[in-house]
Amino acid sequence: MPEGDTVLQTANRLDTALAGRVLTHSDLRVPRLATADLTGRTVLDVTSRGKHLLTRIEGGLTLHSHLRMDGAWRIYAPGERWRGGPAHQIRAVLANAEHTAVGYRLPVLELLRTRDEEKAVGHLGPDLLGPDWNAETALRNLLTDPARPLGEALLDQRNLAGIGNIYKAELCFLARATPWLPIGDLAAPTAARLVTTAKQLLEANRDRPMRTTTSAAPRGYGANERLWVYGRTNRPCLRCGTPIRTADQDARPTYWCPRCQSGPTH
Repeated sequence: MPEGDTVLQTANRLDTALAGRVLTHSDLRVPRLATADLTGRTVLDVTSRGKHLLTRIEGGLTLHSHLRMDGAWRIYAPGERWRGGPAHQIRAVLANAEHTAVGYRLPVLELLRTRDEEKAVGHLGPDLLGPDWNAETALRNLLTDPARPLGEALLDQRNLAGIGNIYKAELCFLARATPWLPIGDLAAPTAARLVTTAKQLLEANRDRPMRTTTSAAPRGYGANERLWVYGRTNRPCLRCGTPIRTADQDARPTYWCPRCQSGPTH
């Protein structure tokens, strides 16, 4: 599932290609939107909210999309071959004189009144990369259920918006706690530091083409490694050398160092 920084980058690319331009063609390929035609309307802006994308269009309309696991928006120049996937995976086409935006494998695509956007994103916690970010609220949300496993709490977008499976694993490593540790077992300073670290990591990666969480690692520790544990099953921990382990959590693979993340952090 894309992380908040990836979705923000997608929003920025779409905004650059579409905002301020009149749509010369629109094609929304989901049954409930089959008769919707946005041609002739101007795209006002494209923004992200957590992992959601909001394309605001003249006339008080918003096209809401979500990438989930493997959705994507691609931008093409006139005449350029579309390479994002086979035609049957296309869910949306928005074109103007200069660019064509094509949405592939979008599991969520709906047309809303802009005034009703909160119906789609109002359930989200503070956005790590948004203007509504509030660390105190995010921390309070996370600790609402002290018995909940840390990894699950971090992935719940109602607590704070923008963390996906990669950042979940990396944040648990940096907190020196397993993803299965009840979040209430974290000492108060550690829990607060976790929220601060989440904000710092996503901010550091918001414009990077390649995500990295190890930029603060000591010299000599994985100079060519970009992530501490994610995707590194059986490879040595960059901190202690212990092989990284993996297991499913909430139907998703998670990664941890059994030595560095051996128990509660106090």
